[in-house]
Parts: sequence; structure tokens; C-alpha cells
Amino acid sequence: MVLKLHGFPVSPCTARVEACLHEKTLDFEFVPVDILALENKQPSFLAKNPFGQIPAFEDGDITLFESRAITAYVAENFKGTGYDLIRHENLKEGALVKVWIEVESQQYHPAICPIVYEFFGKPVVGCKPDQTLIDASLEKLEKVLDVYETRLSSNKYLAGDFYSLADLHHFAYTFYFMKTPWSSLINDRPHVKAWWEDISARPASVKVAEGMNFGEVEIK
Repeated sequence: MVLKLHGFPVSPCTARVEACLHEKTLDFEFVPVDILALENKQPSFLAKNPFGQIPAFEDGDITLFESRAITAYVAENFKGTGYDLIRHENLKEGALVKVWIEVESQQYHPAICPIVYEFFGKPVVGCKPDQTLIDASLEKLEKVLDVYETRLSSNKYLAGDFYSLADLHHFAYTFYFMKTPWSSLINDRPHVKAWWEDISARPASVKVAEGMNFGEVEIK
């Protein structure tokens, strides 16, 4: 069966799943969903995700949504091919991967997402970014990155000395964040900077980044 990823190329959540699929060296069909034309609110897409959000993923008779749930499925279901993102043969390492997946979801994402949305998303729909919200989110992100700097001072990657799904989940939003005026939050922390340079240079990340052009070209 052909794997299908329904999404919008510049979307960080779509990019998260794309990167996972490339790390697993899987062939898949990318089905563009024009969210600016509200295609994600049409019945055909709502049948795949009733919340009308991208991405959605199809593997034969199963349809999934929520990007982290999709990557977890891909990493587990196709663990015999490509790069092992979940350390499935080592229970302790796999547990640490799960811990840092949760950290990304519960600590990192809530801090970085508003910054990226305000800076890149708001202008696309003709709205002015909320600098107060950006400033508050930057303060939160600094505290999270301080924890990361300590963690990465003794580990090459978040879960240990191996790249994992935990690191991959950080890629898309950090990619856009590094194009904002506040990239120094990463660059001023040497271990975080080295980690970012490493994960963003992976072939899967580089390939996905080719379509992540928010802020570089006009989106019509």
C-alpha cells in the first residue's frame, strides 16, 4: 500500500512527519493541502481529520492525524527499515527517548510555537504580530534552553549519544525560529548550538527544509 501524507509543505507539523519518513527511508505520496484556500476544512479532508488540521497520514486502512502520533506510528511500525528513531532494542534508551519526546511536547513547543506563529503566521493573514506574547514566550524559551544546555553538555543528543525521535521533533519549529531576530537564544548556548547544527545537517532535515520557505517567498 502507498503511504500518503496530506499536508502543507511550509507547515512545521507536516515537516515533522516528512523528516521522520525520510529518516525511515520510506517511499510516500505527498498530497498537498492548501490551508490558505481552506482545503483542510472541506468534507474530504475532515473525513481524515475531523479537527481540520494538517497533517493527515494514510497507511492502507488506517488514517492518522496529530504529527507526533504519526511519527510514533511510523517509527514503531517500520522499525526494521531506515534509522532506528526509538531505540526499540534497548528498553532504557527507548524510555529516555519517550521522556524527551514529552519534554518537547510539554515544555519546548509551548514556548517556541507562539514566537514562530506570531513572526511568520500573523503577517501572512494580514495581522500584526503580538510583541507582548513574543516577549513572554521568549522568556519561557530561555528557561527551557537553559535546561537543554545542561543536558547537552554531557550528551550529544537529548536522549543520549544517539539521534532519536526526540531530536527530530524539535527540527521544524527550531528551523523557523533560527530565521527570526532571536536566534541568539540558540547560538549563545554552545551545546545547544552544536546540537542544532548537527540535527539540522542530517540528510532528512536538509531535504525537508527545501520546502520550508515561510518568510522567504510570498505564499499565494
